[in-house]
Amino acid sequence: MLANSTTEQLPIAPGEKRVALNGLDWLAYQQMKALLNERTRARLTYDRGTLEITMPSEPHEFYARLIELFVRILVVELGLQIKTLGSTTLDREDLARGSEPDNGYYIQNQPQVAGRTIDLAVDPPPDLIVEVDITHTDIDKNALYAAMGVPEFWRFNGKVWRIYQLQGNAYVEVDRPPTFPMVAKEKLYEFLAVSQQSEVDAEINFRAWVKQQM
Repeated sequence: MLANSTTEQLPIAPGEKRVALNGLDWLAYQQMKALLNERTRARLTYDRGTLEITMPSEPHEFYARLIELFVRILVVELGLQIKTLGSTTLDREDLARGSEPDNGYYIQNQPQVAGRTIDLAVDPPPDLIVEVDITHTDIDKNALYAAMGVPEFWRFNGKVWRIYQLQGNAYVEVDRPPTFPMVAKEKLYEFLAVSQQSEVDAEINFRAWVKQQM
């Protein structure tokens, strides 16, 4: 199978370093966030009392940035629009949850939020969230983003791409991304495998493939 052959080309990557703190209320989370964001490049995820502090590794950043390029190529070549959030903090005090994802995007709802700062009290959640989690996380991110109402959630663990679509109040795993239904998982595996040797070749090849699908 192509999926197996291409994923086998992805090296076993050293993962992120994570620390979890329990028993923190919302105010303590906000204080920790202010302190750490000033002094480190740590990513924070907060879920009803648990704060997870993540220090990304080089492979983590490689995959996160390349998946971001993968998304942007699809958006541009398909004639869509996008508002990129990157790791913008998504705080929902009413849910006692907050997150700084690897990548967040408005695509379908881009016209509603273009040109201004997001306010989740009045704006819809991002249309797509992407997380790279090579090591184990203590946070149930599926439950977290489902509670926030994020319609589509991608997770990548360094080998396997899992795609989740929100149905009701929970995610269901699907074979293809709802935003880009022409894309099979093999295309991301192939893109990342080629990128190990040449990111330029990977981009050229994938752009050409997307254009052929149109």
